[in-house]
Amino acid sequence: ADTVPPALAALVRSRVRDTALLPVVRLRSERDVRDLVDADGRLLAEAGVDAVRADRLLGGDGSAQWTEIEVELADGGDPAFLDTVEKRLRRAGVRPSKSTSKLARALAETAPRGGTGKSGKNGKGGRTGKAGKNGKGAKGGPAGNPPGNPPGVPVTAGDHVLAYVIAQRDAVVALDPAVRQDAPDSVHRMRVATRRLRSAFRSYGKILDRTVTDPIGEELKWLAGELGVDRDREVLTEHLTAALDGLPRTLLSGPVRTRLRTWARARRGGSRRRLIGVLDSKRYLALLDTLDALVAAPPLRKAAAAEPGPTLAKAVRKDFGRVGALVEAALGLAPGQDRDLALHEARKKAKRTRYAAETAVPALGDPASGLVKSMKTLQTGLGDHQDSVMARQTLRELSAVAHAAGESSFTYGVLYGREEQRAADVERELPGTWKEIKEGTAV
Repeated sequence: ADTVPPALAALVRSRVRDTALLPVVRLRSERDVRDLVDADGRLLAEAGVDAVRADRLLGGDGSAQWTEIEVELADGGDPAFLDTVEKRLRRAGVRPSKSTSKLARALAETAPRGGTGKSGKNGKGGRTGKAGKNGKGAKGGPAGNPPGNPPGVPVTAGDHVLAYVIAQRDAVVALDPAVRQDAPDSVHRMRVATRRLRSAFRSYGKILDRTVTDPIGEELKWLAGELGVDRDREVLTEHLTAALDGLPRTLLSGPVRTRLRTWARARRGGSRRRLIGVLDSKRYLALLDTLDALVAAPPLRKAAAAEPGPTLAKAVRKDFGRVGALVEAALGLAPGQDRDLALHEARKKAKRTRYAAETAVPALGDPASGLVKSMKTLQTGLGDHQDSVMARQTLRELSAVAHAAGESSFTYGVLYGREEQRAADVERELPGTWKEIKEGTAV
């Protein structure tokens, strides 16, 4: 095709942004297919002989041509036959290809002189053989950091924070194609990367100028929210489905599973379309550009040049103190909506403290690693509590719809009661958990 398919262009959008995609090389391949059969005419394998020509279209005018032989075993065939074929091909002067794909070879052999590969017009490659599996290009990893990133081992406090910021920026960019393809856990991982970025900006305001990072943080909050619509519903659906699976048949009344599936599909379909729209939006691409600019010219404050240990530890301790204040305030409230909200705020602060400690691990070592684990434990418990809050809200909604349709709401009530107990268990265990964390923290 003369134009890049929209679906393919979308997969590289986080890297190229608004830059036009231009053809670099043109590949032409003519294939002659031969069946390899035994004396009885039974198909053993299929041999494809490709006559390949590559012409450079951008950054030079080199060309190359070569012949490839690919042999694919027939269904139910004996793999040992491929060894026989390979020996025959080698005796005929054919050698295994050193390239992982036609495209990789084309880019290398048509590169301008002084580039990364062989050059020159009318370069002719030899015959290559690929006995066994069809030749496939290797999967590429994330692109390297753009120019301006600090090389080497972090030395100053600013180096440590910036290294963490770069890692999370790279994660957002690299996960974009996976999110578009709905790869498992990709939305969650991208959302976590945005949260880690935002937390780094807020926790380390003495190192990175918040007059610069606060507006970026607001855009990251927007992106995390959009990613969360899909992720939160996915997690909630999985939880409620598992809860239904755990009920004995005597407690199942009405088409509860069908209604839950209908609710999940309707919500997920709409949120999925919305998320793809977000990733294609100018606002999202502008955010990626802004992150690149921040990394290229970081707004470092005076403390960025300081010794990392004391500087990072002070920021982590400050965040940890805020977690403690929120947890203890929540425990002082009566069970109910106010306590639910307070525990949710404590959970968010625990996440921020965990991410701040992650940043400090290379500088502080075991004390920071221990705090990361402690905050993860606290975050998990408070997360279970918040999941219960959201599950109860959804069960109320589903129950109301079922009741209006003349269906039994009994099972929804059973599930609601179990979710209440789940939250109560977390609240009962929290004082002991928090005491253990507080006594074991050494940052």
